[in-house]
Amino acid sequence: MRNIFVNALVALISSSFSFFLFQRYYQPAAPVAEPSAPAQFVAREETPVNTNPRAWAQLPPADFITTSKAVTAAVVNINTLSASGYRMSSGSGVIISTDGYIITNHHVVEDGASFEITLYNKRKLQAELVGSDRTTDLALLKVEAHNLRPLAYGDSDKVEVGQWVMAVGNPFNLSSTVTAGIVSAKARNINILRGSYAIESFIQTDAVVNPGNSGGALVNEQGELIGINTAIISESGGYEGYSFAIPANLVRKVIRDIREFGEVQRAILGVGISDVTDDIAADLALPVVAGVYITNVSQASSAAEAGLRSGDVILSVNGVKTNSVPELQEQVALFRPGDRISLEFYREGRKYRRDNVTLKSLELGAASFRQ
Repeated sequence: MRNIFVNALVALISSSFSFFLFQRYYQPAAPVAEPSAPAQFVAREETPVNTNPRAWAQLPPADFITTSKAVTAAVVNINTLSASGYRMSSGSGVIISTDGYIITNHHVVEDGASFEITLYNKRKLQAELVGSDRTTDLALLKVEAHNLRPLAYGDSDKVEVGQWVMAVGNPFNLSSTVTAGIVSAKARNINILRGSYAIESFIQTDAVVNPGNSGGALVNEQGELIGINTAIISESGGYEGYSFAIPANLVRKVIRDIREFGEVQRAILGVGISDVTDDIAADLALPVVAGVYITNVSQASSAAEAGLRSGDVILSVNGVKTNSVPELQEQVALFRPGDRISLEFYREGRKYRRDNVTLKSLELGAASFRQ
């Protein structure tokens, strides 16, 4: 009996000691998880799957910081007041000369009796209306000031879809607001301007623009003015992804006319026009679906004197392609009555060019024709 007790005690002590050594010194191997799928090489330029899109998407150029500092100093806030001092509307404007000329939209200053300008440094000035043009929705104001910081014009014909741009203005009276985006399209017509000869060849962008941005600047990476922000397409009244700007080349011509003559010197070809469709291109044996189709020609017009006729398809003005009605309207609107242009066009399957086509004034054209 005693031997059994001794043997049990020894066994208990031995097992306890073995358990102690096992716990203290034994390190089990870490389990290896089986991958759900074999790993694949991912090229550096491929988009990561499990990241926030903003973490990998291309960002605006770093020099937008420098650009925004320069541009905000040239963009002003405009309050349009009635004769009784009631604020009728507000918007933005762009300084284009050191001595106080400011571009804005016609609809910002329309029917106003006085105009209050607030500079980026909160300085307030009174402005006078030099002139405005309903057909392009542009206006020119003048303040008595010197040594202002203007913006330089860029070449809007060289603007390309996909390039980065920046919009600067005063949405909802929030001064010096800067947004960035890309050019989404060019030569957009959204049918918002009134009149038979209204010109809509907008630069479309996804930079955020809201009420109050009208008349503000659309600039490129270099801080050059490439457009005047004018409109949005919206069902809610606010920004929904699209905004539109008047091209700077057209702005420069219209503002120069207003500054020199007090009104726009408008030239036209004197033709009725429409976009080329696939059916028209097939009927006329055109190599591509492009150009602007002439539906009719006004007697004694610039087009008639140049020998153009119904059925011709205009391809370019002075070498600049006109693949849509807005593009042709914009290019012709860059000239004054008496200016001469070159036209390329298709007729009966052959390509022709007419040089020295002398443009006539709007007053000499038929009211039913668009250009």
